[in-house]
Amino acid sequence: MDAATLGQMMAMGLFLLIMLFLMSGYLVAFTLGGLAILVGFAGIWVGAFDPALFAALPNRFWGVLTNPVLVAVPLFVFMGVVLERSGIAEQLLTTMGQVFGRLRGGLALSVVLVGALLAAATGVVGATVVTMGLLSLPAMMRAGYDPKLACGTICAAGTLGQILPPSTVLIFMADILQGANSAAQLELGNFAPDTVSVGDLFAGAMIPSLILAGLYALYVIWRAIVAPETCPPVAMTAAERAGLGTRIVSALIPPITLIVAVLGSIISGVATPTESASVGAMGALFLAAVKLFADAYMGAEDDPRRDRRLALFWIGFLIVAGLVAWFSGGAGLLNFMLVALGLALLSMVASLRLGRAYVETVFRSSLTTMSITSMVFIILLGATAFALVFTQMGGASLVRSFLEGMPGGETGALITVFVIIFFLGFFLDTFEILFIVVPITAPVLLVMGIDPIWLGVMMGVLLQTSFLTPPFGFSLFYLRGVAPASITTPQIYRGAVPFILLQIVALVILWMLPETITWLPNELFRSDAPGVDGSAPPPAFDEGGGGEDDFL
Repeated sequence: MDAATLGQMMAMGLFLLIMLFLMSGYLVAFTLGGLAILVGFAGIWVGAFDPALFAALPNRFWGVLTNPVLVAVPLFVFMGVVLERSGIAEQLLTTMGQVFGRLRGGLALSVVLVGALLAAATGVVGATVVTMGLLSLPAMMRAGYDPKLACGTICAAGTLGQILPPSTVLIFMADILQGANSAAQLELGNFAPDTVSVGDLFAGAMIPSLILAGLYALYVIWRAIVAPETCPPVAMTAAERAGLGTRIVSALIPPITLIVAVLGSIISGVATPTESASVGAMGALFLAAVKLFADAYMGAEDDPRRDRRLALFWIGFLIVAGLVAWFSGGAGLLNFMLVALGLALLSMVASLRLGRAYVETVFRSSLTTMSITSMVFIILLGATAFALVFTQMGGASLVRSFLEGMPGGETGALITVFVIIFFLGFFLDTFEILFIVVPITAPVLLVMGIDPIWLGVMMGVLLQTSFLTPPFGFSLFYLRGVAPASITTPQIYRGAVPFILLQIVALVILWMLPETITWLPNELFRSDAPGVDGSAPPPAFDEGGGGEDDFL
């Protein structure tokens, strides 16, 4: 047997070994990196792997760690953790529950709405699910909700952070697709290909995210109509009704302001997606300072005067910010935000008690951010070693031959990859699938002429499903950790099933209407792209040849 064939067999063996170890619960980073290096040395012994490639591995690691696109990841994580620890997410969830709770299914609708807002403001699935599980689940149980509906709604709404910008998954996806698309276009003879940026995927995921949230809301409304006993209304006390309008203002303006600051800075061209992450982190620090100041000087949580004062503050803040933006543009608005943050920090320093509380919030948020970021990046480094060994031993060409041989051409290849990702989601985490499967399959699909933005968003929605699919859906685990003992694990699993089906429906919609993904990025970032001048939007599939990935 020649060395090339033996190398391909060892590459596929490496992939199967990694799947086996991951499903057995072994540490992800050490599984990816350790097995790849061991198989690489075995390949050197049989002549199927060049030992000089291992010498380049440290440079690959350094390139990952110094990638400017990935700088956005810890900043967005920090933004979300600060909002969760400062109590802003809790205030939003409580207020929206009071707004919609008087309707049948109202509490579930408020969970979907808050899940979408927190996804756009934080992007941290774990914190969102835990927060909603601690606050909304007991209220839904007291109201007489079906436990399956309550658990499924919380889990599904919490996973919106995986696809709704600013999503860390989309940041990594854009980086992978950029390398894969460049290699594919070069093989096709296009030496000046369009880039695949984080902003492209953020824009492409916006409408699909809203479609997904809309499907969740429609399902809740349908349950309220056909089975009203599963989601009854909640009677509000006189104290809860008093001052509800001002509570809505003070609860909604902070996260919406942050969303506009982050996504608006990208869309307006004031900041790149990486720079907008720093805008989000800065804004989260400002919102946390205002929340602490309000708690200390504007009255107790249940004091209506506090809500009025805080609402007036935020309305005045928005008016001033709007005037600054009108006369000074986006750059002037960012400078105004920097000055506002400075004043907020000075007020924290002026009060020793507030200063300690603020420092504690920032310190704990920084520790959590460091933990989450380190976990993701060490997995990425292990995936870098895996991609090097798998590709250079002929695994990529084997995958390419397999997908190109699928009946139905590019459609058959796409369906095969999507089915593989979907079923792997039952057993593996989002980042495991992202770093293992996407770099292997994306180059082959892109060289067939599939739109990279469309492909990235579709894969993002599929990866989001992995948070919901039993038995290893992480959202299910998060909720199990905070749910009362009266709610069983099978109830949580069964509650997630309708929302998994809704995600499949969303995928079908995106497949049939690819312009729901490609239209917005073409309008915002590619004014010369087809469809901007009123012609038909670009299709997701084109004619194409074959290619190979050089991402990692």
